Amino acid sequence: MGVSLLDLTNPYSWAVSLRNLLYDWGVFRVCKLGVPVISVGNLSVGGSGKSSLVRYLAQHLADKFHVCILSRGYKRKSKGTKIVSYRGDLMVSWKEAGDEPFMLAKVLKGVSLVVDEDRCRGGAFAVKELGAEVIILDDGFQHRRLYRDLDILLLKEVDLKDHLLPFGRLREPISSIYRADALVLSYQDIKEWDVKLPKPTFRLWRKDWRILDSQGRVLNDCRGLEFIAFSGLGDNEQFFKTLERLGIKVVKKLSFRDHYHYKDMKLSEDHLYITTLKDLVKLPPNKNIYYLDFSIEVPGLMELVESVIIREQRAGSSAGRATDS
Repeated sequence: MGVSLLDLTNPYSWAVSLRNLLYDWGVFRVCKLGVPVISVGNLSVGGSGKSSLVRYLAQHLADKFHVCILSRGYKRKSKGTKIVSYRGDLMVSWKEAGDEPFMLAKVLKGVSLVVDEDRCRGGAFAVKELGAEVIILDDGFQHRRLYRDLDILLLKEVDLKDHLLPFGRLREPISSIYRADALVLSYQDIKEWDVKLPKPTFRLWRKDWRILDSQGRVLNDCRGLEFIAFSGLGDNEQFFKTLERLGIKVVKKLSFRDHYHYKDMKLSEDHLYITTLKDLVKLPPNKNIYYLDFSIEVPGLMELVESVIIREQRAGSSAGRATDS
């Protein structure tokens, strides 16, 4: 995991490293929310399973806590603090929320979701106005201004040999791994791999693959059906390869840039289409469009997350009692 000459001579590398040093030295100040904050992030641009992990954590924690997911709402058509959902009730459109926050809000019951380009402000709003007990900071690894109690970093095997932007897909040097509190190694269902680091390390498997229609009903048998597959992801090829691996018949592939808006997309009534949930939420309901969904499994991670939350809640209660006395 050494630094390559290409990264050493990359001006982007120097800028990122200087920013991180200024946070490490306390020159740049951080804000604290007063409730446990769990950050989920990655090193590379797109396609690491980040949204799936946020969904997984929120689903499991929602039974015990009022969870609020906090996101900047990338490419949304709004500014400032927006409540995307309150305890599962949608409040805005995907254009106001951003596609990924809206997707999460649509599938998560009992969970709130707030978007704000200033995540200190958005987090404070979620705690004070919505009564959030736990904050999940979506795409938070590079957003160091908001203090987090647990920094979870998703890794793909290819990240370990990749380069910084613009020569590769890394947003930070690979050495930033050591800043994380816990690592999640993605896509073990494709290939089991490991990395030896002195960090709590967990493995992510995708499972329970299913095809659903635009109303969320499961298609129980797709034998004999042929689909036109399309997506606008950070890594479209991974989606197409997954369809192939699952034996889903694809007659045509349409690849769009990440966060594509689909405003000019016209579907033929003579074909069946399959896409992802992130893409589907940007299209009107249609009887011949389906999406691929799945669950994930990360053995041991929830025990760590819940222990951190309980520890921080107890610390907060103790501090409150000390102040009262």
